[in-house]
Amino acid sequence: MKLYKKLLAVSLVLGCAAAQAADLGKAPITLISPFPPGGGTDTLTRMIGSAISQEAGWNIVVENKPGAGGNLALDATARANPDGHTLVMAQTDNIVLNPWLYSKLSYDTFKDFKPVGPVASSPSVFVVLPDSPFKTVGDVVKAAQARPNQVSLGIPGIGGTGDLTGYLWRKAANMELMHVPYRGWSQAFPDLASGRIDMYVGSVASLLPQIRGGKVRALAVVANERSPALPDVPTFPESGFKTINQSIWWGLMAPGKTPDDVIATLNDTLRKVQSNPELIKKLEDAGYSVMKGSPQDLARQHRADHDAFGKVVQEAGIPKQ
Repeated sequence: MKLYKKLLAVSLVLGCAAAQAADLGKAPITLISPFPPGGGTDTLTRMIGSAISQEAGWNIVVENKPGAGGNLALDATARANPDGHTLVMAQTDNIVLNPWLYSKLSYDTFKDFKPVGPVASSPSVFVVLPDSPFKTVGDVVKAAQARPNQVSLGIPGIGGTGDLTGYLWRKAANMELMHVPYRGWSQAFPDLASGRIDMYVGSVASLLPQIRGGKVRALAVVANERSPALPDVPTFPESGFKTINQSIWWGLMAPGKTPDDVIATLNDTLRKVQSNPELIKKLEDAGYSVMKGSPQDLARQHRADHDAFGKVVQEAGIPKQ
C-alpha cells in the first residue's frame, strides 16, 4: 500500500509537469525585447524566439518594449502572470546594472524574476574611423596620457557596460578619457564621422555590420578570447590589460513566481535549440557566442555580476538617476 501511494504521488507530479508543459503551447508566449527593433538585442531575441518556436511548436511573439534603460520591459515582465507565457531577454545593462543606476525601481532584480537560462554573450569592442591615427590600444593610451581629457570616447549611456569598461581602462592605463554619452550608435555615428569624438564602444553584435561594412575599424575586444566574428582583432588582455575582459551577456528571465516545472521545460527547450549547429553558426556570424546552462547557472552569473559591477559603479562615482 505504501509503495502504491509513492507511485501514485510520483505519477501525479509527472502528470502535472507534463500538463503544464503542454499548456505552454495553448497560448502565445510573449518574449519581450527591452530595446527597439533592429538592434543587437532585438536580433538575438528574434533568432532565439524563432528557434524555440520551431523546436517546440509554441507560438512565440516578440514584443519590443524599449525605454528607461530596459526598466519598462523588466517591469512588464515582473508584473506578468507567472505561467511561462511571458519572458524577457534580460542583459547585463539592465538586469544587472539598473539597480545601481536608478534610485526608484518598480521591481526587485532578484525576487521578481526567475532565471530560465543563459542565452549568449558578446564582448564590447572599441571602434574608430578607418583613417584614425589610433591603430592600437597603445596609441590611444599614449595620446590620452599626453593630453588628459582630450581623447573622447562615445558610450551608449551613462553607467552602462561601455561606460564602466571605459572607466576600468582609464584606471588600468592611468589616463583620462572624456566620456560622451549617447542613446545609441545611430546617434553617436554622425559625431564619430565628423571627428567630434575619437572612439566609440559597443557590443560586437551591435557594431559588427559597421565594422564589416568598413565604416569603422575595431581596435580591441573586451574579452579573454578573440571574438569568432572578429578573429583578427586583439583582446584587451592581449593588448596588455588583463583586467579588461568583461563580456555582455543575455539570458531569458520569467516572472518570479513561475513554477519550477515550467522553468525546467523552458530551459530544456532552450538548451536543445542552443545545440543546433545552424543556430550556433547564425549567432557567431552575428557576433554572439552561445552560453548554454541551467537556471542556476544564470542565477549565479546574475548575482556575481551584480556585486562586481556594483563595486565599479560606486568606485566610479556614478550617481543614481
